[in-house]
Amino acid sequence: MADLLNALLPIDVAGAASLAWLALGVLGLFVPRRMVAGLLFPLGALVAIVLAGSGLWGLNALPQVAVLPLGLPGLPFHLRLDVLSAFFLFLLGAAAAGISFYAAGYFRSMANASDSPLNLVCLHYHVFLASMAWVLLADDAYFFMVAWETMALSSYFLVTTDHEIPEIRRAGFLYLLIAHIGAIAILLSFGVMQGGHGDYTFATMRAGHADAFHASLAFLLALFGFGAKAGLLPLHAWLPEAHPAAPSPVSALMSGIMLKTAIYGMLRVTFDLLDQRLWWWGALMLVLGLLTALFGVLFAAVQSDMKRLLAYSSIENIGIIVSGIGLSVLLHAYGEDAVAALALTATLYHALNHAFFKGLLFLGAGSVLHATAERNMGKLGGLIHRMPLVAATALVGTLAIAGLPPFNGFVSEWLMLQAYLLTPMLPEPYLNMMLPLGAAALALAAALAAYAMVKFYGIVFLGRSRGAAHDLDHVHDAGPWERLGLAWLAAGCVLLGLFPVQVILQLDQVTQLLVGHDLGGSAARGGWLWLTPVAAERASYSPMILFLAILAGFALVFLAVRKFYHGRLRRGAAWDCGYPAQTARMQDSADGFGQPIKQIFEHFFGLSRAIPSPFDTHPHYQSEVRDRLWEIFYRPIARSVEAVSRWASVLQQGRIAVYLLYSFVTLIALLALVGGG
Repeated sequence: MADLLNALLPIDVAGAASLAWLALGVLGLFVPRRMVAGLLFPLGALVAIVLAGSGLWGLNALPQVAVLPLGLPGLPFHLRLDVLSAFFLFLLGAAAAGISFYAAGYFRSMANASDSPLNLVCLHYHVFLASMAWVLLADDAYFFMVAWETMALSSYFLVTTDHEIPEIRRAGFLYLLIAHIGAIAILLSFGVMQGGHGDYTFATMRAGHADAFHASLAFLLALFGFGAKAGLLPLHAWLPEAHPAAPSPVSALMSGIMLKTAIYGMLRVTFDLLDQRLWWWGALMLVLGLLTALFGVLFAAVQSDMKRLLAYSSIENIGIIVSGIGLSVLLHAYGEDAVAALALTATLYHALNHAFFKGLLFLGAGSVLHATAERNMGKLGGLIHRMPLVAATALVGTLAIAGLPPFNGFVSEWLMLQAYLLTPMLPEPYLNMMLPLGAAALALAAALAAYAMVKFYGIVFLGRSRGAAHDLDHVHDAGPWERLGLAWLAAGCVLLGLFPVQVILQLDQVTQLLVGHDLGGSAARGGWLWLTPVAAERASYSPMILFLAILAGFALVFLAVRKFYHGRLRRGAAWDCGYPAQTARMQDSADGFGQPIKQIFEHFFGLSRAIPSPFDTHPHYQSEVRDRLWEIFYRPIARSVEAVSRWASVLQQGRIAVYLLYSFVTLIALLALVGGG
């Protein structure tokens, strides 16, 4: 046994963990529903912890490869675990552990219903997890596409869990359609990189030397295909529809983890499989990423549905990540590898951070939805009194995603901003003009994200209930499993924020592989206490000192009030602004909070309003925010498809004589063609 354990490699542990997930999913079809929720989901969380351990192990090990006796004749499945896949395996396992713990409690209510699909949900859930691990381990195009399609199909079934609702069916169809269009582009990209030489293993693609045209074609196809999965403009349309439709643990998996498989694919193709990187690739990704970030955060700020708000926020964060990839590609193409490594470190750090704080927020929203059966923030409020633990953990996620220190979101966004500001002069003048604008756009996106998250937390948890007073009577806090999952992800947000130097030292393995440079020499120059991305005299940050200073400030205020203010508290009624008969309707609503953004960007949103007049006996205000990109890109395509369908339907007469005539005419045409040849 000892010899067997000594012979194990990280790739063996990761492969075994993915098979364990698959086994748990299949087992879920045959065990009672109570056992599914109470046993299989917690076991899935433990498997996720093992997978995270294998990823952390793989970050400090040499690459390993394996060939499985599966696949087609002459096309076996190839596996490879290097530091890039190891990092994303750690991300997958660490975030999935908290989400699976939470799912054990969230899905428990489904175990009591006689017609509950919980057994199928368990299968799809664990197949989804396993397929994401296979995407990260795949070392040939065949296995990659099998895993990619398995991931798409299993997540589609999870999105359409409540398929009796027409809106959910439409959301699932849109998601599956865009996912398959993206998959076709990825497959074509692999075909271009393979170039008709050798097999479809990634080793063959690495050894190829495509010219600039074919390399650019492969890059553009990959950007389109992976961008469709990530939610880049204008391929984002599925994301704000599918995420709110899915159960909350599934929304957390899709937003926190699945979107990162697309980021992994972009990095794998751009930095590993292609042997050259052109500067305009980076410029294109940078511009697309920043436009996506601004688009997502603007739409997030005006949402009234809390899950749609979080979905649009995911678009914003994916835009930030893609812009970071673009900046690193741009700088690497000009030989500025030190700053390219800084940009890539910030990108990877933000991907990891987003998995934790967005997973945490989706789970918090799931607890609110589970307790109140309400997604409209305009009908919520005051939940901090009934759900204190959910409110506390959601506050951690809110502060993290808003980019406030000492939480994890601040570190990655601060590093990203440093990469923009420390960029040296480049040969192209318009690039030197574009990068400061990029820094300004990043800062604007971060500020608007904080605005949107203040709205989310304040409207949902603070104030008084905006519904009837008795609506909160049945509201309860999260159960034990949900609390464990929420606490797990909240702890990740705190630890990733307090110990950035240790995280960056692990990320150095990835940046060294991709751009040939790392930050270890500069980032850890001041020890574990100080983060200095380039040099201490340029910029430095100590989250632990800041955290201790915040705690000291709270302690001093507490002591000042308790000890020096005569040791007593004075209580009195709050100032009522001259209106003693206040009601919950006098609070700022979700629509009212987003009104300034709606007013400023009215033409961007395509906003329509129904404003009551002063003489209406029952005044009612309504506003609708529309996505103009849907009208520009998707509506014409839908109309064209409908037109082609109507034309094709003319051929379907429903009469056997007409169909025989079609066959006869086709046969005559073929005979004439063959005879003419």
